[in-house]
Amino acid sequence: LPIVVKAFEMEIIPANRIVAQIGETLILTCNTTGCASPSFSWRTQMDNPLGGTVDNHRTYSTLTMNPVSIVNSHDYLCTVFCGEKEKKEKSIKVELYSFPSDPIIEISPSLVAGEPVTVICTIPDVYPSDHLEVLLKKEEHVLREKNFYEDDSTNTETKTVTYSFNPTAEDIGKEITCVARLPIANMDFEPKERVTSQKLNTNFGPKNTIITASPGNSPMEGDPLKLTCVTESNPPTQIVWRKHLADESIQHLIENNVLYIPHARFTDSGLYICEVINLVTNKTEKATVDIVIQGAPNIAELSIEPSTTVQEGDNVSIQCSAESNPPPKIVLRRKSDSADTGPYSEGRILLLPSVTFLNGGDYECVAENKFGKSKSEITLNVEFPPQNITVLVYPSANVKEGENVTITCSTYSNPPSQMVLKKVHQEKEIILPSVNGTFILYNVTKNDTGRYLLDVFNEAGNNIKVIEISVVGRLEKPDQMIPLIIAFSCVTAIAVPVVAILIYVSRKAKINGSYSLVKALRLKV
Repeated sequence: LPIVVKAFEMEIIPANRIVAQIGETLILTCNTTGCASPSFSWRTQMDNPLGGTVDNHRTYSTLTMNPVSIVNSHDYLCTVFCGEKEKKEKSIKVELYSFPSDPIIEISPSLVAGEPVTVICTIPDVYPSDHLEVLLKKEEHVLREKNFYEDDSTNTETKTVTYSFNPTAEDIGKEITCVARLPIANMDFEPKERVTSQKLNTNFGPKNTIITASPGNSPMEGDPLKLTCVTESNPPTQIVWRKHLADESIQHLIENNVLYIPHARFTDSGLYICEVINLVTNKTEKATVDIVIQGAPNIAELSIEPSTTVQEGDNVSIQCSAESNPPPKIVLRRKSDSADTGPYSEGRILLLPSVTFLNGGDYECVAENKFGKSKSEITLNVEFPPQNITVLVYPSANVKEGENVTITCSTYSNPPSQMVLKKVHQEKEIILPSVNGTFILYNVTKNDTGRYLLDVFNEAGNNIKVIEISVVGRLEKPDQMIPLIIAFSCVTAIAVPVVAILIYVSRKAKINGSYSLVKALRLKV
């Protein structure tokens, strides 16, 4: 088959003519076929600077203009050599324009009804400006037309059109429109028309500021609360929320027209203030709303002063505080008392002057309103020393040798009492500690005759009883060890008798009546 050899050809992309906007990027490409190793050169027809960057490749070359500027408004010529003899060249015309953004409208000074104003329409970075046409309108009424046909610009220029007039009250809210056109024949670009509009707004306010509360001014505790501050102002105002506190200070909340509380609490009740500020008119206005959170009582505190544990004779104050709306009815009383008996208060404080053990027990605070009630309890513990001590000696305090003697006692106290029996001896006291409260003297002798001191005590105080025991008619027995167990029973309590025991073991059956003490255990009740 015959070998087909392609002819040497070249082309410029885009071909012949290109329209480019100043500031953008433009790439011209010179491409060849039919030549293994072409060489390229770029120039302008008037041999001006290229104003771009050349990048040669094996079969094509590019000229990049980034960004395109006014110096690129030329006919560009690409020349290609294939070997020493073959040469081809083509040209492309770069035509430039600039119409990058919409007009900008300014109204100066800030519009106030009745005072003259000037409307300024600015068209930035236009080229060629000798084709620019500008139209200023108020609604559909033409205020001014201006063209710049006489311009002789050689680069981008920013053009302005102004118009002054005295606005009337009817002009407020009407639209000022600036239309800029750049109609250039035989230049294909879009857009050729740019439009900007702005309303004639007078600066006013703030006025008619109100606060709306949703679901209302008295929501239930736990419900969401939404406060919205609405005002009339131009330009829009800055908004600040504040709340009056109980101590007359003011708490700063948020800077937003909506104040939202997802779960309202009683402490959210109070006077809320919305302050709106127009920084242009330099005016401020306030609106207030009184919010009252409703709901069943919640007992915030139940306490006893000076303490939950007191001594007989102390002055006691039981205090209960509850929060709710409407305000709760508070009743303070001892749980075990009926409505007609015992200390009682329909207020926040129950005073108990010079308390006795009869005042001890569980006290209840009941707070109630139309939405419900709540209760709370606290215990008052009144401590008192042993009282009403009764001592019984059986069969009597005068017994014969060899008999058994039982000593018992009963008492009231809080906390429960402990007891110790002391045998008064000529040389020393012999102390018999209590274990479970019953004293039994087995096989008494004359040595057991004498004075016994019964010491009944607790943290609040003590009480001592004296017992005289007389033993007569000693029985004759050989000298031996006779165990003597002494136990003492004493019932101690406030309402129910409580027992402490003492065991005294072993003594010699001799005339001198010596004692030895067995380890004693104490039972706490």
